[in-house]
Amino acid sequence: MQIYAVLYAILMIPTSIGSILANILLLLIFAYNLKLQTETSALTLNFCICDLLLGLTVIPFGVHNSLFGITNYTKDSFVCQSTAFFYMLLQLASVHSLTWSTIDKFTEICFPLHSAQLFTKKRTWAILCLLWIYCLINASFPFLGFGSYKYGERKFICAPNLQQSSKGYGVVLIAIGVIIPILIMCSLYIYIVKIARNQALRGTFACNDQHCYYVPANNYFRRTIVLISTAMCLLVCWMPYITISFYEMFTGNNIAPLIEVIATWLVLFTSALNPWVTIMSQK
Repeated sequence: MQIYAVLYAILMIPTSIGSILANILLLLIFAYNLKLQTETSALTLNFCICDLLLGLTVIPFGVHNSLFGITNYTKDSFVCQSTAFFYMLLQLASVHSLTWSTIDKFTEICFPLHSAQLFTKKRTWAILCLLWIYCLINASFPFLGFGSYKYGERKFICAPNLQQSSKGYGVVLIAIGVIIPILIMCSLYIYIVKIARNQALRGTFACNDQHCYYVPANNYFRRTIVLISTAMCLLVCWMPYITISFYEMFTGNNIAPLIEVIATWLVLFTSALNPWVTIMSQK
């Protein structure tokens, strides 16, 4: 067994377990805490379910392939094609659901008087319907002749074939499906941090039914650390995969196996990381 296959299994097994446990925990928190069941909580639950399914299906599939030394699947293999379809579908749905959840959070903070009108229950469900239609169409493109799904010997999963022969498809997929949502999220987090720091300089009072109390600046600074960490995690997890994909598409060269293993793991690690980010940022 190759060293990078062993490393892949060592990284992916705890990632799969962490993804399953963390997302089940988040679902239970939403189920038993009525205060979290808002008009837009479906956005959070949507990417939570997507990440849970990734931890139950795609990641164990990769672990199985790495441990048993699977080097190839036939082009028409139902197992490979269906796994690639679900990987594409769930990953896109997770990223875009997280993006819309961030936009919702942004409107609550920056437009508190209008957020309830901007994100109603009907609009939230409309967003989810359009989001899933978009993801289904994108995941179905390889079956319609636009791009293809292929087993990656060093990724140990079936995924879109992002090679020089399908450069146009790969660029559009990564740009619209991944880069733009991540840039939107990071930009919104940076703007929220800016608002929080300005508020910290002024100071403020918060009131409940009984009394008002002063909120110290440290509270705002702690919140900004969480948001900055969230943006950094997104960039750290996705940038290696994006960089390698563009490098292979435009040069036709393959990257070192160990680097590709780590890049693939970081992308799938987001399924275990997203629920913890959500829990921290909710407070």
